[in-house]
Amino acid sequence: MRRIETALEGVYILEPRVFEDRRGFFFESYNDRALAELGITDRFVQDNHSRSCRGTLRGLHYQTPPGQSKLVRVVVGEVWDVAVDVRFGSPTFGQHVAVVLSAENKRQFYIPAGFAHGFCVLSESADFLYKVNGYYAPNDERGVLWNDPELAVPWPIADPILSDKDKVLPSLRDIARDYVWRGPSGSSPGA
Repeated sequence: MRRIETALEGVYILEPRVFEDRRGFFFESYNDRALAELGITDRFVQDNHSRSCRGTLRGLHYQTPPGQSKLVRVVVGEVWDVAVDVRFGSPTFGQHVAVVLSAENKRQFYIPAGFAHGFCVLSESADFLYKVNGYYAPNDERGVLWNDPELAVPWPIADPILSDKDKVLPSLRDIARDYVWRGPSGSSPGA
């Protein structure tokens, strides 16, 4: 497996080694030891599977600390996947990175706690798999409005299908300070 750095520290694109022949293909979609060698040491405790139709946008979601790290991939279809830094004081606060995930490219996206996550479906439908390192806790659920102008995320769809909940998420400037960046040394900025 190969780790590709992104503009957001700690957010990675992962490409598996794929073995293909006339029968089809084989690859390891999850290998704890291989991920640890790439610096991803989360203990994933839950797998989630969603199916969404073309034009659906889910996100931008996160949970309060300790939060959830996610390892996501698509097994049917194609999505445009986004991570947004919601750690106050971070040099990349409010910035995003996006990647196309598809059944064809077999890429995975690793999003640590402290980042909001969302995706929109580009194909007729998409089956999206999430590995998470924390159990879902409804009272800890948070999010950022998908089309907040401050984020300037260039979503590839103009009029997405949204849940009622996602339509009313707060803007970045109105979210609670659930995550505060501690800097590389672990101290608060300016300390």
